[in-house]
Amino acid sequence: MKAPPQDKAAVARQQAEQMRQRVRVGMIGLAAVVLLIGLASAIFSSVNKQQAVNVAGAAQPELVANMSAPASAPGAAPTNEPLAEMGVTPGAAPTPQAAPSPPAQQQPAPDPAASGGAL
Repeated sequence: MKAPPQDKAAVARQQAEQMRQRVRVGMIGLAAVVLLIGLASAIFSSVNKQQAVNVAGAAQPELVANMSAPASAPGAAPTNEPLAEMGVTPGAAPTPQAAPSPPAQQQPAPDPAASGGAL
């Protein structure tokens, strides 16, 4: 049961056509992927070049970066209570510092001659 020579030639042509079809589909798929990557790259590069849009009520980066907590003012002693500094929990009561008392005024020594008497 040998196939006639015409059938072998027809089978070979059909296989060659299928192989060409597979190559065409693969090349079209590869070109589509490259095209999509190029398109995505162009979109993302144009987005990165655009200025940021200021929306009312949105955080402004230049202000947020320069914000500081009130306890971090110059001259303030560190409290070692980060949650209290952020306002999440109440902080410990500050320890009262002794207020510098005003210097005692010196009273002039009494003048014995002014009192008029000797002791």
